[in-house]
Amino acid sequence: MTTVMWFRRDLRMVDNKALARAFQDSEDVLCVFHLNPEQLTQEYSSSQSAFLQSVEHLRQSLAKEGIQLYLLYGELEESFDQLRQVLPNWTDVYFNYDEAGYGRLRDQRAATYFRTHGIKIHAFQDHYLHGSQDVKNQFGKAYKVFTPYYRVWRALPKEKPVSVDLSFARTIELNQDPETLKIFNRLWEPLSFYHPGTEVALTKLDSFIADKLENYQVQRDYPSINGTSQLSSHLRTGEISIRMVFDAIIHYIPSDAQETFIKELAWRDFYNMVYVENPRQKGEAIQSQYKDIEWDNSLDLFNLWKKGETGFPIVDAAMRQLNTTGWMHNRLRMITASFLTKDLLIDWRWGERYFQQMLIDYDPASNIGGWQWVASTGTDAAPYFRIFN
Repeated sequence: MTTVMWFRRDLRMVDNKALARAFQDSEDVLCVFHLNPEQLTQEYSSSQSAFLQSVEHLRQSLAKEGIQLYLLYGELEESFDQLRQVLPNWTDVYFNYDEAGYGRLRDQRAATYFRTHGIKIHAFQDHYLHGSQDVKNQFGKAYKVFTPYYRVWRALPKEKPVSVDLSFARTIELNQDPETLKIFNRLWEPLSFYHPGTEVALTKLDSFIADKLENYQVQRDYPSINGTSQLSSHLRTGEISIRMVFDAIIHYIPSDAQETFIKELAWRDFYNMVYVENPRQKGEAIQSQYKDIEWDNSLDLFNLWKKGETGFPIVDAAMRQLNTTGWMHNRLRMITASFLTKDLLIDWRWGERYFQQMLIDYDPASNIGGWQWVASTGTDAAPYFRIFN
């Protein structure tokens, strides 16, 4: 049994369902990461640089364990064709699947390819505490409002972290194509403000629980206070699992602050479910009556917003924080999004795409969901006249 472990946004060697099973079930394992041109940009993107910096960190971490992370570059099927040429005995593939967005379409294409070539698929829901089909109302339908969703979500049992033993199987090492390595290195630049890795994520988690969780319910509302967990970029890359975060938080003394943080984890699952139910939401409003809004869409005002030069101090400070650090406080994301859509009357999709380019913690489901929520075109009962002060 010759297995490929296909890493994607699960860049860790601990509590990784696909990785654990791949090494447990297999005789020989090759770890792979695919650089897909359809998902990459040649322009500057702190979001892309951060993610690929995390890939490089995983590559180095695996190497310390004597395990190669083999890089592929190119169109999906062609890349797997090339892999089959150098790995002719390839029989099984393990990966943690995506439920929504481009990742879902990619996985469907990949599944077709694997079945066509007789490669057995082992796929796992690893990225969320509850997948999109786990939380339903009494009629078996998906929730459209968060509060009733949360009540059901909270009552469901949560999976524990899984152990990973990398000694079960032999690892395969192939000659890395030097051109692929050159392309990989050209696609990103090291960010001085970004520090990748599971060790960094676990340190942040421990520090948050020890120093910030007690006052989280209050301090999270104030952008001038460093009162949030700072885990979002590591959850985005999968350098820490959502199960590890929940398992650590749930052992803290029960409190309103603890429950508030757990609710934020539920929002993550909720927005994933919303994206699955509304697969076109990146390009169109969820609420059909708001699909044809006539935005002003002033390019000059949009550029001032991006640079943090609108003349509104809180908006400008937030955008400069984003441009300088690749991160923005959650409350400021709401304020800047509201200002762009409700004050400047610029299409929320413009802002969503800029955040996609700049955020080191960019998560499609949460980012799109948040923008539509603020623009009053998404899953929320508050109508268009709600404007953040």
